[in-house]
Amino acid sequence: MAKKAMIEREKKRQALVEKYAAKRAELKEIARDESKPMEERFKAQLKLAKLPRNSSATRLHNRCQLTGRPHAYYRKLKMSRIALRELGSQGQIPGLVKSSW
Repeated sequence: MAKKAMIEREKKRQALVEKYAAKRAELKEIARDESKPMEERFKAQLKLAKLPRNSSATRLHNRCQLTGRPHAYYRKLKMSRIALRELGSQGQIPGLVKSSW
């Protein structure tokens, strides 16, 4: 089980990403637009840099929804390999059978 503080920190980052997503996309569009004057593009870059760092989507880390584990994460199932194996062994996941030979 991951530390609760780390799980809460990740939730806080997720909220910041959602809050600033539109503003960040708008500023990035201005900064990338070659037809706009250089001063305007530079101002957009400065405004983008003043936004909170944790509002960037690249700062997010995928975590297991059951245990909070950050490694061995299956995106499709939104859980770690360990949680998947435990649920599969208990028969909680339809169609999944733990193999043994």
